[in-house]
Amino acid sequence: MAFNFEGKISPRENFMMALRGEVPEYYCEDSYYTGPRVTDPIRAAGIQRVPNQDTVDDWGITWRWIPGAPAANPHITEENKVIKDITQWDKYLKNIPWPSKMDLDWTEYEKFAKEFDRENYIFCGHCFSGLFELSHYLMGFEDALINYVEEPEAMCELLDVLTDYKLEYVKALVEHGNIDMIHFHDDWGNKKSLFLNPTTWRKILKPRYEKIYGYLREQGVIIQHHADCVCQDIVEDMIELGVNVWHGCIPQNDIVKMQKLYGGKIAFQGGIDGAAIDHKGISRDAIRAEVRRAIDTYGPGGGFIPLAIMVNREESAMTREEINIYGEELYAKK
Repeated sequence: MAFNFEGKISPRENFMMALRGEVPEYYCEDSYYTGPRVTDPIRAAGIQRVPNQDTVDDWGITWRWIPGAPAANPHITEENKVIKDITQWDKYLKNIPWPSKMDLDWTEYEKFAKEFDRENYIFCGHCFSGLFELSHYLMGFEDALINYVEEPEAMCELLDVLTDYKLEYVKALVEHGNIDMIHFHDDWGNKKSLFLNPTTWRKILKPRYEKIYGYLREQGVIIQHHADCVCQDIVEDMIELGVNVWHGCIPQNDIVKMQKLYGGKIAFQGGIDGAAIDHKGISRDAIRAEVRRAIDTYGPGGGFIPLAIMVNREESAMTREEINIYGEELYAKK
C-alpha cells in the first residue's frame, strides 16, 4: 500500500519534525523521506558483486554471494585476507581506491542533485562500510578484534588512512551534490553489546569519526548513522559527534529511556524488531502486530521514525506496507 500524502506536510518536513524530537505528523515507510535515489560515481566505479560468485573489490577484499542469499558478504580466509600482519599493514595494503585519483564523471550526479526536489524530499548521499567494518573486512573479524586491543598503535595508523579515504568520499558528495544528509554505515555491535568496549571505541574510533562528522557538520549536512545493533552505551558520544539520526536503532536498546534522556538531540529510526519477523512464511498478522507495537511504544516519545532492517524481500515489503497502513489510520484519527 502506497502512502497518501494529499493534504499532509511534505516528507521532508515530517522527517525534520522527528529530528527536532517532536512527534511527526504521520508515519510512513522510510524511503519516502529521501525520494528518488542515484548511485554516486565512486560507488558505481567499484567492482560490482555478482550473485553465486566470488568477487574481489578495489581494496582486495573477497566477497562471496551465496546462492539464495540477498547479497554478498565478505569472505575472509587466512589465504585471501588483505592484511596478514597489522604491524606491517602498509606492506599489505597496496590498493586504496582514492576518489581523487579516480577518473570519475560526475555529470549525471550533479544534474540529478541540481534537479532534485529538495522542498519535499531530503537529498541523501551514501557512504557504506564505515571505519570499523572496513578494518575487519581487510583482516578478518577475529584478527581485527584482537588488533584493536593488542596492537592499538598499528590499528590507529591504518584507521587514519581509512579516515582520510572516507573524508575524500564524503567531501566529493558534498562538493558535487550539495547533499542534505549522509547515510553513513558502520555496525559497531550485535544485538547484545558493542563489539569493542566503550573505552576502546572512544579511544580509537571516536576521534576519527570526529574528523569525518566534524567536516559534515561544518557543511550543514544531516548525519544519519546506521548501526542496527546495541549502541546504547555510546549514544551520548554519538550525540557529541553530531549524529542527528540513529538509523537501525533496534528494540534491544532501551529506546523509551533514551527518548526521555536525549529527546531533541538525536532521532531514533528503527524500533521494529526485524529479526522477529524476518522469516519466510511468517503471517501478515505477526508483522502487523510488531509494526504496531513499535509505533505505539516509541511514537509518543517523539523523535521516532519506524524502520525494520530485513533481508527477505516479501516480508520486508509487507512490513513497509503495514507501516503505511497504520500511519494512515493514526493520521485519520487526529
